[in-house]
Amino acid sequence: MNDVKAVIVQCGNEEYAIPVEAVVSIERLGQVNPIPHLPDYLLGLMRIREELVPILDFEQILYGRSAKGHADARVVVVQTENLFIGLLVLDAKEILDIPENLMTSSGLMAYSRTPYFTTVANLENRMITVVSPAILSDTLTGMDDIHEYVEAQLAQEQ
Repeated sequence: MNDVKAVIVQCGNEEYAIPVEAVVSIERLGQVNPIPHLPDYLLGLMRIREELVPILDFEQILYGRSAKGHADARVVVVQTENLFIGLLVLDAKEILDIPENLMTSSGLMAYSRTPYFTTVANLENRMITVVSPAILSDTLTGMDDIHEYVEAQLAQEQ
């Protein structure tokens, strides 16, 4: 593990880090077209820079309540292996360099419900959980359906 440069986002009262190499952009929530019969955490599709991006409510995934409607809410667009996804968070605060020696994964491995939490940064006056967008997109129920839906929409457009 090396030092991590990450975008720090807020969900609930907690801070989470998304490694910058996965982040494509940070946007305001715009027009989202809902998709029926998909998981509650999926708000729908939003067109961002000519890409069709599924918007996942990260607040809903973690805490069972929506970040939609919060004034500071942001969409952090990340690249995963198969597609771009947008994570709706309460706020995208800063970019931070997290030293390797301040990160630990003890305690996280035992909790199977959040395999996308890869490590915790234990800073002087704050704890920040590092999230892997790739693991998140691989482990959330319904992501295969979302990927198929996006592919079908793109095929229709061509």
